[in-house]
Amino acid sequence: MATLDSKVPSGPLADKWRKHKADIKLVNPANKRKYEVIVVGAGLAGSSAAATLAELGYKVKSFVFHDSPRRAHSIAAQGGINAAKNYQNDGDSVYRLFYDTIKGGDYRSREANVHRLAEVSVNIIDQCVAQGVPFAREYGGLLANRSFGGAQVSRTFYARGQTGQQLLLGAYSALSRMVGAGAIELHTHSEMLDLVVVNGQAKGIIVRNLITGEISRHAADAVVLATGGYGNVFNLSTYARGSNVTAIWRAYKRGACMANPCYTQIHPTCIPVTGDYQSKLTLMSESLRNDGRIWVPKRKEDRLKPPASIPEEDRDYYLERIYPSFGNLCPRDVASRAAKRVCDEGRGVGESGLGVYLDFADAINRLSESGVRERYGNLFDIYHEITAENAYQVPMRIYPAVHYTMGGLWVDYNLMSNLPGLFVLGEANFSDHGANRLGASALMQGLADGYFVIPYTIGDYLASQRPGSRPSADSAEFRGAEENVRSLTDRLLATKGKEPVSHFHKRLGKIMWEHCGMARTRAGLEEALKLIPALREEFWANVNVPGSAETMNQSLEQAGRVADFLEFGELLCLDALKREESCGGHFREEYQYPDGECKRDDANFGHVAAWEYQGADRAPLRNTEPLNYEFVKMSVRNYK
Repeated sequence: MATLDSKVPSGPLADKWRKHKADIKLVNPANKRKYEVIVVGAGLAGSSAAATLAELGYKVKSFVFHDSPRRAHSIAAQGGINAAKNYQNDGDSVYRLFYDTIKGGDYRSREANVHRLAEVSVNIIDQCVAQGVPFAREYGGLLANRSFGGAQVSRTFYARGQTGQQLLLGAYSALSRMVGAGAIELHTHSEMLDLVVVNGQAKGIIVRNLITGEISRHAADAVVLATGGYGNVFNLSTYARGSNVTAIWRAYKRGACMANPCYTQIHPTCIPVTGDYQSKLTLMSESLRNDGRIWVPKRKEDRLKPPASIPEEDRDYYLERIYPSFGNLCPRDVASRAAKRVCDEGRGVGESGLGVYLDFADAINRLSESGVRERYGNLFDIYHEITAENAYQVPMRIYPAVHYTMGGLWVDYNLMSNLPGLFVLGEANFSDHGANRLGASALMQGLADGYFVIPYTIGDYLASQRPGSRPSADSAEFRGAEENVRSLTDRLLATKGKEPVSHFHKRLGKIMWEHCGMARTRAGLEEALKLIPALREEFWANVNVPGSAETMNQSLEQAGRVADFLEFGELLCLDALKREESCGGHFREEYQYPDGECKRDDANFGHVAAWEYQGADRAPLRNTEPLNYEFVKMSVRNYK
């Protein structure tokens, strides 16, 4: 059984991070040059970590499967990044951001990690401004803020609807500077396919060059995974199509525990699905809920009428009605389930009946069309490009979709997994968001982990490793890991079935969405746990992967990722089945209050579930880390 020692420092909550930084071991500057660190992933968490570690003097190897780190999925984040600056003088504070995040996560996150996140949030903005990130500003030149779901203050900094892109350009510039200085060795078109463990510690990775097909071994003193989330297990999601579970799944199979995989976030403001020909879905930023009002007709018979023909008294602004304190800015899981309920009642709009209106008529009357265009213009352009509808004249149609994953590899307070030497940052770990992420907190966590946490905590581990003691890439462990990769590749190419990889991915996504999506039941999860193994068996008997391994082969890339999804999807459903409660994005229909809100079971499930791999033929082991709340009281979330 894995040892889950959170390593949370003792003492008052507000002093834990300061005390920990004072107590952890240090690596002297001369010795830093003797250590090598591998960073896999070059989004916000990966680029910021690689750049900062290189600035400190470590030798860094950065691996990204894109042609450039600028293509990382972090670029897709639209609405903003949270920070407890209190620029609006509206009552915000580090503690309030901490509390909103704990509450938003439905009391299923580690208290100390969340407080640290709130603390360092104030430094992130200063760092990014110094890099030249063009945050929106008020008329007098001060940085502007807007509100996001789950908060009653304005703490979200933004760059129109392209905040992720601008922040990534800042982190990429820091990364590029160190590449130019020779401190970072950048490997593009490089996909990690296995983790190498030597004497119980992570000491390297096996990589495939996606252009040439070459398999290579890379040794290091520590490995950092910053590879994002696994939402594409559902096939249709707001993720980039390349986003996958492979890096953390292969690490799981080498001994790293997978924590809370069932915690997946459904975002309420996605453009609705139009057909099974779609490869992905498109998000409309949560920032739109600042000024847009969400409604459906009160009567079923009105759902196909032109929205302008439905009088005000026949509209149900259901979020404002049910949650008057937060209104359209209630948290994502709450808003998503509310949208599902009104659509299940037969009041959903559009041909499919799976849609609600996001209406800007009031905002245009208040701010003028040019005022709305100034705040959200590029988002309206995206909507028009996809739907051919002018949202300045007719309401947008939106519906919930898979958007983010709160689960991931288990990490301690130092962001190190239970496998020594393996650190996990950003969305790839489980640590900060509990069962539901508040909007604008993903960018905050990625940059906090990369710029302000890992530079301190990785030294605590490296100080215990003798400089120059890392193993050779020619060692038996590296050769064995490479053989494992080649064996899997050969098996995929040798199957010679009749169906393309996408056929199986679509079928898996349908199983996952129908049985483990916005609402889950014991019967549905048990059905999924029968269907997924059968689909996986069919995949290995009938998948067709054309081409060879010695060249660029995107079918081979996708096949490896879908093979991992077919294994991981089963674990996700098993985790959802074993968690017999509702909390945040994990909604079991058997566990709800009469008003449809989540019914938690703190006595039996107030813990992290960390799954440990036991081999291909044995069920995984469910370990737990108790969540001990010393400074806040677990209570039923109330946004009314």
